[in-house]
Amino acid sequence: MAIDLKKFIGRFVEEAREHIRQIHAGLALLDSGDPGVLHAVFRSAHTIKGSSRMLKLTPITEIAHRLEDVMSALREGSVRLSPEMGEGIRRGVDAVSVLVDALAELPDVDRLPPADPELLAELAGLIAAGTTTAGTTTPAPGSDVPSAAPSAPPVMAATAPQSSAASSPSSPTSIPAHSPALSPVPIPPPSPASIPVDPKLKTTETVRVRLEKLDELIKLMGELVSSHARMRQRLMEITSLDHQLAPIPDLPVVTQLHHFAQRLREDVLDQETLMAELHDKTLLMRMLPLAIVLEPAERLARELARSVGKVAVCHIQGTEIELDRRIIDKLSDPIIHLIRNAIDHGLETPEKRLAAGKPAQGRLTLAARQDGGWVVIDVTDDGGGISLEAVRAKAVRMGLMVADKADALTERETLDLIFLPGFSTNTLVTDLSGRGVGMDVVKQTILDDLRGAVEVTTRTGVGTTFSLRLPLSLAVMRVLLVEVDGQVFGFTAQYVTELKRVSPAAVLNLAEREVIILHNEFVPLTPLSALLDIPAHLTRPRRNSPRNAAAGMLVVVLTARQEKMAVVVDDLLDEHDMVIHPLPPLLRKLPMVSGLVVTGNNELVSVLHAPALFDQARRLRGEPDRNDAAEGWNRHDRVLVVDDSLNTREIEKDVLEACGFRVTLAEDGLDGLRQALEEEFDAVLTDVEMPGMDGFSLTERLRREERYRDKPIVILTSREKEEDKRRGMQVGADAYIVKGDFSQGNLVDTLRSLLGWRGR
Repeated sequence: MAIDLKKFIGRFVEEAREHIRQIHAGLALLDSGDPGVLHAVFRSAHTIKGSSRMLKLTPITEIAHRLEDVMSALREGSVRLSPEMGEGIRRGVDAVSVLVDALAELPDVDRLPPADPELLAELAGLIAAGTTTAGTTTPAPGSDVPSAAPSAPPVMAATAPQSSAASSPSSPTSIPAHSPALSPVPIPPPSPASIPVDPKLKTTETVRVRLEKLDELIKLMGELVSSHARMRQRLMEITSLDHQLAPIPDLPVVTQLHHFAQRLREDVLDQETLMAELHDKTLLMRMLPLAIVLEPAERLARELARSVGKVAVCHIQGTEIELDRRIIDKLSDPIIHLIRNAIDHGLETPEKRLAAGKPAQGRLTLAARQDGGWVVIDVTDDGGGISLEAVRAKAVRMGLMVADKADALTERETLDLIFLPGFSTNTLVTDLSGRGVGMDVVKQTILDDLRGAVEVTTRTGVGTTFSLRLPLSLAVMRVLLVEVDGQVFGFTAQYVTELKRVSPAAVLNLAEREVIILHNEFVPLTPLSALLDIPAHLTRPRRNSPRNAAAGMLVVVLTARQEKMAVVVDDLLDEHDMVIHPLPPLLRKLPMVSGLVVTGNNELVSVLHAPALFDQARRLRGEPDRNDAAEGWNRHDRVLVVDDSLNTREIEKDVLEACGFRVTLAEDGLDGLRQALEEEFDAVLTDVEMPGMDGFSLTERLRREERYRDKPIVILTSREKEEDKRRGMQVGADAYIVKGDFSQGNLVDTLRSLLGWRGR
């Protein structure tokens, strides 16, 4: 992936200048002998080298690399610090500073002047000379040692403490005694190329601010924008009063009030423009590139693929697109879950890919793009696609619906099932995936926490794409306020497609439901009051007389999960940017409310969660709710634990009984088969290596029995080779857990998923 260097140069310049300041500050303290100072200087040089190398800034990289070598030699004790060495380091740092300043002024990074070869040789000479003379003391006068260049003073190396030079007031402070001395090194005069012709002081273009302070600033900005609603409310009150007094224009106070209302309107509109600009500029301060989340995915995909015997390459696109840091922080888990899903469920093994005419190496793509006020992240694999038949069959097996209902599901409705907690079509549960946890996390995070949307498209044999649609920021969002039965509710703008007046004659009755036609499409029509089921005693008088009531019903068209619905409301009250406050802990279980906003009258208004309204409409129509399964799980589920190790059996028994399962123990495969045939169990948990009958044979034998043909069988073993996992799948195991990765949560989540447990 090509990198646009110009987008990163400004940031590099500011960071390099900061590191140069740190190096200069550290050089002044090197004589103290504090190893921490030397480490800090080394890290700064290393950072400049690494950053410049990524941006192909070769001259800076070459000098920073030599400086890093010198710092490394000092840190390892192979050379000792001397005044001349310190001066040489400073000349190198100054040369880097000159190049960085030139880089800030150049229109083209390719025009950066090359590094001074004499300076590079000088820095290399410091290490070479120090290495060859390590352990020597200051030479005596007249000894056969090359003299320094005429333009440079004689080099006085630091000597051992017992030498006369060590007691001299003018001699430099020596570093720890274990470091060898440095003999004189010829140091040439500074190169003209390393000295700026027109020296001038440089001021930084950026200021570092702690994240907490930035978050506080943006929070205050959001509150300021939100509180501006009170100014609009005061304007509405003055305007209403002006209209009421308009019939009596002879009173001077009425004229004054009219002029005041006009001036106030102009002031509020001007302030609103400035507030919008403040909002946009402030949010930019907290925006971060998606590279923070997406770039580590490349290595993660390779490692995960390798762990399950697959080969995959990951391509990243759009890393320069920026999002609010609050969104970036919460985006990591969904991306990881989608990558795991693509590697384990999507991509086939190299053998299957070759047999299907595909390259042995699978391809995973993470591509980000901007779409208006949204950012869309597509996670695409070129695997076998999602089997709709397998999804429907699993839904029937989990008891979510009967077979006839499952067969009638559309493709979109079928794909929505994979986001249910505990739902997985993987034929074998491993430590990587398949326990049905992960995709529900993706849905919850994207829809509920980040107020975005998730869409899935799949083609058999071609691959699958998960599209995450995210707002640019969560600090302030556009909210539409409506009135229903005298109460005010809000919708976030991303779910609102349009507002429309509909005459009663335009309402059709199809399939026992009311619909309207919008853009050649049938859209279900539902009163919002029916969806919310507002009790009669909570109904309040209308705030305003109906506006344009003769024109028909006012409907808000909502869109979520590629589905549309028109909800009937009494009135539209307002639309503006507002801060959405989270629900208090006691109210966070309300599915149809995503947050609260404060109006200009200091009223708390519930912001409705559009996806939950679609689920409620489905329930009112008598359709099965795909998001509600049986609460909890049967706390009398019986599990047969088969293991020849008494200690292992007891541990597994304690773990399962603590979570409500009824456990029966068997000491080997033959004992397990006998008990399984004598009684009926809801699940079987077995080891592999056991006397008499191993776990593979036990699983294969139980699958021949009608009553155990569909019962969950979990293999818990120390065998972790891929061929053992494949053998477990071949004999009919539903899950394969390696004992080295065993944890209570792992085992319990697996059984809950396989038994169709839905609660959390």
